[in-house]
Amino acid sequence: MAEDEVTIKDKSFKLLGILDVKKTPCARESLLYGSAGSLAIGLGHFLATSRVRRSCDFAVGGFILSTLGCWMYCRYNNAKLRIQQKIIQDGIKNKVLFEGSAMDPNLQNSKSSP
Repeated sequence: MAEDEVTIKDKSFKLLGILDVKKTPCARESLLYGSAGSLAIGLGHFLATSRVRRSCDFAVGGFILSTLGCWMYCRYNNAKLRIQQKIIQDGIKNKVLFEGSAMDPNLQNSKSSP
């Protein structure tokens, strides 16, 4: 019984058999925002024009644009965060490495200041 529960929890949703939504960063949020954007754009266009087929076309286009826009924004922020974390890790590593040595930047600053 416990094994069945574990396998159910570990199963994830694959989009088109390619994209694992559970393990891919930003995928879930992008799809949710894309579906909400699709609904809003399609319904808004239908209420404005009362043309069903054209509204469906707008809804599909809205889904694609909002999903890709959210995906790119989220991935850009994740990449920026990873770069900042790498810079901080390198700084901490250098601080520990050079602390107390002749190459310590804190010692050089205190010697040059009167």
